Amino acid sequence: MQLTNEEKKFLLKLARDTIWAALNHQPLPEVSPPSEILKKRCGTFVTLHKHGQLRGCIGSLIGERPLYLTVQQMSIEAAFRDPRFPPLTKEEYEEIDIEISVLSPLQRITDVEQIEVGKHGIFLIKGFYRGVLLPQVATEYGWDRYQFLDHTCLKAGLPPGCWQSGAEIYIFSANVFSEKDLGIR
Repeated sequence: MQLTNEEKKFLLKLARDTIWAALNHQPLPEVSPPSEILKKRCGTFVTLHKHGQLRGCIGSLIGERPLYLTVQQMSIEAAFRDPRFPPLTKEEYEEIDIEISVLSPLQRITDVEQIEVGKHGIFLIKGFYRGVLLPQVATEYGWDRYQFLDHTCLKAGLPPGCWQSGAEIYIFSANVFSEKDLGIR
């Protein structure tokens, strides 16, 4: 999904305003999106960074609600409910950079050679275990395709190499943008 800079800025501001409202126990912002594309349903992740380090990341692979409402919901989840981190505090609020990843539909693959590092994210299912890594993660860590797959196994709570037998593998792409990228912060 291609978004204009205006639409990206709207979503980033909505995410930041939503987190601020939650921090202050205020009602969440009620907004009207500036375009119809922001009302489409698609998977979305919200990622928070603090001084360049991950501070929270939660998302939905499948769009069950309009994009702008999913961004709002995932902003709350990333800030306060990522089990890897304590809830965000008011003191940290000014130190975070918000990144949004708008996802394409999932595509099941049977050949891992179809995975393009830097373009595709991976969603892996094996039994009751599930793991997902966004496309930018492999690039950030300098992983090749197989390292990316191994780390997706680890994210699912499975050993590296689990993808080689009996795993369902899905790929997706993402339109990724942040406050830093757009010069907002």
